[in-house]
Amino acid sequence: MEAKSVVVGVEGMTCNSCVQTIEQHVGKMNGIHDIKVSLEDKNAVIIYDSKLQTPATLQEAIYDMGFDATLTDANPQPVLPDSVFLTIPAQPALTSKQICSALLKNKGIVDVKLSSDQKTAVVTFISSVTNGKQIIQMVPGVDLNISAPEATPGTCEDSGWSQASSVVLRLKVAGMTCHSCTSTIEGKVGKLQGIQRIKVSLDNQEAVIVYQPHLITAEEIIHQIEAAGFTASLKKQPRPLKLSAIDLERLRNTQARGSEAALKENSNVNDAKTVVFRIEGMHCNSCVLNIQSAVSALPSVTSVVVSLEKKSAVIDYNPDLINVDVLRRAVEAVSPETFKVSLADEYENAGLFPTLASPLKSPHPVWKDAGQPLTQVVVINIEGMTCNSCVQSIEGAVAQKAGVKSIHVSLANRSGTIEYDPLQTCPEELRSSIEDMGFDASLSAKTELPVATAQPSPEAPLESHRAKPPAKTSPAGQEAKTVSKCYVQVTGMTCASCVANIERNLRREDGIHSILVALMAGKAEVRYNPAVIHPSAIAELIQELGFGATVMENCGEGDGILELVVRGMTCASCVHKIESTLMKTNGVLYCSVALATNKAHIKYDPEIIGPRDVIQVIKDLGFTTSLVKKDRSASHLDHKQEIRQWKRSFVVSLVFCIPVMGLMIYMMVMDSQLSDAHAHRNMSSEEMETLHSSMVLEYQLLPGLSVMNFLSFLLCVPVQMFGGWHFYIQAYRALKHRTANMDVLIVLATSIAFIYSFVILLVAMAEKAKVNPVTFFDTPPMLFVFISLGRWLEHVAKGKTSEALARLISLQATEATIVTLGPDNVLLSEEQVDVELVQRGDIVKVIPGGKFPVDGRVIEGHSMVDESLITGEAMPVTKKPGNTVIAGSINQNGSLLISATHVGADTTLSQIVKLVEEAQTSKAPIQQFADKLSGYFVPAIVAVSVVTLFAWIIIGFVDFEIVEKYFLGYNKSISAAEVIIRFAFQASITVLCIACPCSLGLATPTAVMVGTGVGAQNGILIKGGEPLEMAHKVKVVVFDKTGTITHGTPEVMQVKFLVESNQLPRNKMLAIVGTAESNSEHPLGVAITKYCKKELDSETLGTCTDFQVVPGCGISCKVTNVEALLYRKNKMVEENNIKNMTLVKIEENMDESAQPALIIDAELPTTVTSQKYSVLIGNREWMTRNGLLVKNEVDKAMTEHERRGRTAVLAAVDGVLCALIAIADTVKPEAELAVYTLKSMGLEVVLMTGDNSKTARSIASQVGITKVFAEVLPSHKVAKVKQLQDEGKRVAMVGDGINDSPALAMANVGIAIGTGTDVAIEAADVVLIRDDLMDVVASIDLSRKTVKRIRINFVFALIYNLIGVPIAAGVFLPVGLVLQPWMGSAAMAASSVSVVLSSLLLKMYRKPSSEKLEFRARGQMRHKSPSEISVHIGIDETGTGSPKLSLMDRIINYSRASINSLFSDKRSVNSVVLNEPDKHSLLVGDFGEDDDTAL
Repeated sequence: MEAKSVVVGVEGMTCNSCVQTIEQHVGKMNGIHDIKVSLEDKNAVIIYDSKLQTPATLQEAIYDMGFDATLTDANPQPVLPDSVFLTIPAQPALTSKQICSALLKNKGIVDVKLSSDQKTAVVTFISSVTNGKQIIQMVPGVDLNISAPEATPGTCEDSGWSQASSVVLRLKVAGMTCHSCTSTIEGKVGKLQGIQRIKVSLDNQEAVIVYQPHLITAEEIIHQIEAAGFTASLKKQPRPLKLSAIDLERLRNTQARGSEAALKENSNVNDAKTVVFRIEGMHCNSCVLNIQSAVSALPSVTSVVVSLEKKSAVIDYNPDLINVDVLRRAVEAVSPETFKVSLADEYENAGLFPTLASPLKSPHPVWKDAGQPLTQVVVINIEGMTCNSCVQSIEGAVAQKAGVKSIHVSLANRSGTIEYDPLQTCPEELRSSIEDMGFDASLSAKTELPVATAQPSPEAPLESHRAKPPAKTSPAGQEAKTVSKCYVQVTGMTCASCVANIERNLRREDGIHSILVALMAGKAEVRYNPAVIHPSAIAELIQELGFGATVMENCGEGDGILELVVRGMTCASCVHKIESTLMKTNGVLYCSVALATNKAHIKYDPEIIGPRDVIQVIKDLGFTTSLVKKDRSASHLDHKQEIRQWKRSFVVSLVFCIPVMGLMIYMMVMDSQLSDAHAHRNMSSEEMETLHSSMVLEYQLLPGLSVMNFLSFLLCVPVQMFGGWHFYIQAYRALKHRTANMDVLIVLATSIAFIYSFVILLVAMAEKAKVNPVTFFDTPPMLFVFISLGRWLEHVAKGKTSEALARLISLQATEATIVTLGPDNVLLSEEQVDVELVQRGDIVKVIPGGKFPVDGRVIEGHSMVDESLITGEAMPVTKKPGNTVIAGSINQNGSLLISATHVGADTTLSQIVKLVEEAQTSKAPIQQFADKLSGYFVPAIVAVSVVTLFAWIIIGFVDFEIVEKYFLGYNKSISAAEVIIRFAFQASITVLCIACPCSLGLATPTAVMVGTGVGAQNGILIKGGEPLEMAHKVKVVVFDKTGTITHGTPEVMQVKFLVESNQLPRNKMLAIVGTAESNSEHPLGVAITKYCKKELDSETLGTCTDFQVVPGCGISCKVTNVEALLYRKNKMVEENNIKNMTLVKIEENMDESAQPALIIDAELPTTVTSQKYSVLIGNREWMTRNGLLVKNEVDKAMTEHERRGRTAVLAAVDGVLCALIAIADTVKPEAELAVYTLKSMGLEVVLMTGDNSKTARSIASQVGITKVFAEVLPSHKVAKVKQLQDEGKRVAMVGDGINDSPALAMANVGIAIGTGTDVAIEAADVVLIRDDLMDVVASIDLSRKTVKRIRINFVFALIYNLIGVPIAAGVFLPVGLVLQPWMGSAAMAASSVSVVLSSLLLKMYRKPSSEKLEFRARGQMRHKSPSEISVHIGIDETGTGSPKLSLMDRIINYSRASINSLFSDKRSVNSVVLNEPDKHSLLVGDFGEDDDTAL
């Protein structure tokens, strides 16, 4: 139970009667201990039980009484309770349960606990509400136990009494994997009230706990361990230490003496005695710990040392408080109660004697000073020490650490014994500090012996003085219910050890249940108790470890969402049944079922439960259920609906437009004939007018209404209504939001034309005009025809631009075959399920020709897989057990079983689709400019249109001849004013029609869409318009070295034999070295083993024993069973000899410098006798330390290799130096061409690496880079990029996305390369799916092409508007350029379509092929000499730079370049030999070693 205090502000109280009313009403509520209402302060202070009430319910209770209540403090304060001990009589009037319930009914009583013997009750109460005397009166017959004064439980005063009734609990704890787990449990449980001592054993998977049953129960302890994420169960029922009533009484009475007695004891320390017991029946350290923890729990015992070897226990105790017999019984009572205890022979008669001063144990009694510094002893096993210098270095380094009192390291026992202060350091810290020095350290089982134990547990006295708020010890059940999950974005992680560091440190924190850190995604998923800790505090904890951390807002992304159709529900009770059952299911977070639609919406935690399990739960209730079918067809991308709509609109407009055009053409023809007749036959104007009116179409149906106008009106109305319906809606919406778009212009143009014509017609009919007015009824149908045609074509084209994305989406399989496997992978059953029902960990079967439904790992089968649609890799990829597969790729020939690792939205394909979708919706900066322009465009055009109208009216009235001359179909029958107004309207409507912001708006997005789509098809994922546009502005490309320019894994470059082959044959040497390194986990060791296996063409090697590693030096071991391996190869050797002879001949022809002396294998051994070889592999220092002399020539060869950036390793067999192995991280074959091509594109190329300057210079010379930043830490890479940016350069950073992520984020364009499935998506702007440096060239090239296309589109759009609008306004009238409105709308449609078609030309883009680029670069590429490369060390700009070239050097360089170009053909042959040395040539002495250039 937990008492808390809250202050509630109360408004509206007028008198003391209000105060009493509130106090009475709230005081009666369940769980209220006390309430005090103040009329002056207008508030109520309430002490309540936090399990039964919350501040909100109290506020509501006061509010319901008619007062305004406000919470002045959102966080209620915990109230620290006091305790009193009650003695229950032997024959009480009430049972113990009745006493408890009687006490708990009273206000102020927080908790009542009974001791195991039912004779004492511990009452926890709030002192401000009640006191000890009142408590006695509450229950008749109980006495206040004077021996225990009123004090907070856990303080030093009552600890003596409470320990007397201690209980030893032994628990089985499952799920512990490392010492971090044990320290988590010890830390969590050790802090609980009533726990005196806890020891958790990882080896025995158990916990031994000494606790006080009147303060805490075994169930609560188990709950706390389970809340920490482990499962705990009772090994044995907890047993109290068996002490007689007299002993208990005596122990209790010691308490009565209080602190005075303690002071007396202090002055009389020498009264303490020591006894030595002989103990039979101890098996392991766990027994030792049990006895130590149980006996030291007795208040009269000051120290216990139990020895397993000597089968003895040395106990220091106070003879005034306890005797030897009681101690003996106490030891015998320790679980499992099988120990036989007797006094040791030499002490049989001695009984009691003064204490022995032990180096580990201080004889001070319990009460000396609870605050004194405590010490503990830990034993750490240390592997890898070779001599006394190791011992001294460990002792020297650890002794300087804070909290370490003393350290003794034993070389013989391979262990270190450290005495330390547990307040300042812990065993794990000490262990890791030894590991940091390069030794393997592990905590010994006999660890943490307490020293100078001021109390049995070092935690207890500290905790009691700290007055912890009780919130921390809330019951586990409550915690488990309130577990929340949050995601934290973590930056700055470089490798798996960063992940381990974060996980280990955060697991120790209070309130954190579990943490899972993903290195690639840079994300941590944390489950925590919101009552104890909140996400921002978690982020701070990560920041304190030296990483960047921000809480991700969209926390729900880790939850799975399931939409189901549920059939068979009949009423609300069915709904309730499903919802309640699902909510009880572990892992279901939320569930909502709708009866009307038969749908269920379920949120679940995919780590705990999967969609199939949820469906099964519903099926078990008797309902049928299926997934809501999702539209996977990418129909939102193909614009089908819009295409249909605009096609329909075009057809409707066209049907009515054709007759209108017919009428118009007829009138134009007739008018031109009339004007001809007027010119040639000299007809008078009157004759012409009569002839005009006698025409069929000019015949007046009513006065003022001609057949022509009537037909035009009839044809125009449906088009205006149905054809223009969509435009009107869109224009209305735009105007409602105070914006003006294209539709507004179209609606203005057509509406003005229609209304103007309609009004003129009405006026003519009203005036009964003889002459028919000229109308614009022909304009709207023709406008709509051209606009809807343009929109239709535009959407067809847009559908084409997103084809790439639609194709990606369509790759997703819809169904998966899930199989159940028995022992030995025997197939038991298989079933077809929807792909959305596949869960993590499922075994999925993929048949030949089938698509992989999810990402996974192959567990059985061999096949070739076509991944071309995802990675762009044209060749099928071989897959065998252990390989990863990508969803959407196609299985070609073999059947595979895969284990699902990523499902649903987590698959690579889904991530790629999401990336491309986001890219296509994100705007490039140039597009934002276009959008802004479009905003001003429409009002400007309307203004131009109005100006045009008035300008032509004025011009017409001033000089009518101009209008008369250029007005088509002018005849005298129409009045001049009408002609002027009609002409002015025609010009202004044409301006509205021709102006089109659409083409401006389409210029960028269509090009970006096509560009990103084409990129995705070529394995280049570009995240949006911004990086696409930025990439073409890049001036500097910075390459990371490891994993980007190089493969990232070391390979053996050369093996040089230092002994004659008759002493130790080549194959035997390789077999011995390979076997020796097969136990090593070091990358260099792995490289050597891999090389030897490849050379010997064998998957297995010999046997390695006595393997020892000395970090930073090398290895030593014994190797056997090598002969058997070589004997198996005997049959092949002869053939090999023949093959090798021919190889030698070919090589001699190709290059005379090769001397294949050691290629031919040794003669076959006749018999197999297993021999043991002693092997040493390592650096010079390791050989010297083992007494081997490294000759000068060998040393020189090593130095030369090191100069070239390789690691040189020596191998010795049976005390003789046999081989020099040169290992290096090899450069990717395409790196040199990529660097050359980038340079030829005008870009500066820089190499940045954390490696040493020698290696960096060597790699740079191989790929042709002249500027190098070496020895740069990951954190400094960011600073380097910033430095380049500050020089005004736009920087592209190319990295493998793991430790480069901060620099990738800082660069203008971050390009993550070769990260394949675990795309380092967050930091980079461009992700290259394939591990190919030529894609860097392609991405920059694609960016340049796309931006060029965008510019062409803008030119199209702007030129068109800049020229079209003046023509429409009649500026070019004198030249004879006049436009009708329908011509304007046709031109407008053409502009939009032309822009989209221009963008579609990007689909023709092809990646620059390596062959073409190689051909172009032939003879131009060459390795740089070291003097040409400037190397800058660390963060400083000043480099070790290239020395000033002497005249001689320059001449040599120049001549080298000239000779290069002369021998360019030969160079192409040699370069192959250089870049990928033949495996035999590697083994032959120093072939081509200095041959850096192609000379």
